[in-house]
Amino acid sequence: MRAAAQAAHLGLPPLPTTTIGSFPQTGELRAARAAVAAGTLGLPDYERSVEAEIERAVRVQERLGLDVLVHGEPERNDMVQYFAEHLDGFAVTRHGWVQSYGSRCTRPPILHGDVSRPEPITVRWTRYAQSLTDRPVKGMLTGPVTIVAWSFVRDDLPLREVTFQVAAAIAAEVRDLEASGASVIQVDEPALRELLPLRASAQTAYLEWSVAAYRRATSVAADRTQIHTHLCYSDADQILEAIDALDADVTTIESARSGTRILDAVEGYARGLGPGVYDIHSPRVPPASEVEDRLRAALKVLPLERLWVNPDCGLKTRTYAQVEASLANVVNAARRLRP
Repeated sequence: MRAAAQAAHLGLPPLPTTTIGSFPQTGELRAARAAVAAGTLGLPDYERSVEAEIERAVRVQERLGLDVLVHGEPERNDMVQYFAEHLDGFAVTRHGWVQSYGSRCTRPPILHGDVSRPEPITVRWTRYAQSLTDRPVKGMLTGPVTIVAWSFVRDDLPLREVTFQVAAAIAAEVRDLEASGASVIQVDEPALRELLPLRASAQTAYLEWSVAAYRRATSVAADRTQIHTHLCYSDADQILEAIDALDADVTTIESARSGTRILDAVEGYARGLGPGVYDIHSPRVPPASEVEDRLRAALKVLPLERLWVNPDCGLKTRTYAQVEASLANVVNAARRLRP
């Protein structure tokens, strides 16, 4: 029923193309954010620069011909920290940097008390992006398990309970995004596998409550609202049953960097799936023929009507020149394989 309602509402072609969420974070944008924090740039000027970056990302995607767009997340410093800054129960630091991977560092927030959402977090920017285009723009949210996993949680707080509190806050955001007109909402859970306990005896209980928390965050959406999730670089093939239980309509997932290993596990997967067709951690631009080969490999295990076309992960660390060239080849490859 949901699939039929979404197909009628969205009207997407076979092999729909999309990206994961973030677009390049330019030096100018990072400098503007730092200037706001230092008090040398006013908030209205900063917000105008964010809107300009959103329009740039939308226009690039329209020109390249992507089917489901993103606003590019120029307002976000990090996919967890940004939400923590807008939720009660979290504290953030100025200098609490930790290494994430390579030379990339983040500042994990501190979850110290009851979590709640005092006001909408992402609605303004998603609504603005949607006002620029007739194509669907995804509302972009970080999932409750990932927000908790990538925060420092007070030792005496039960992990399950605080995750459900975060889930309730994300559910409120889903409702507001839907009310503002969002027809596609993505709630990412890249840390779902990461929190899996080492003891096999504890794994089933963890997966049950983590999946339940995700569903609490997303089940408020109407049938015609398409729910996406994203997982990357996380041995997702080991928890495919739990990923299916999330009940997301579409899952985008890393595949290119790991050598398409995920395809060995997803034959017959009954929901929409987007195995990544190129590795965003490399500056290399994949030729359209390479993307087409990866799509043909995916079509051997997934039916055409369930396969989505997307990169492995977000594009935050790449340049616009790399992104535009790569996405042009992705769109061209998908179009060549459409019936």
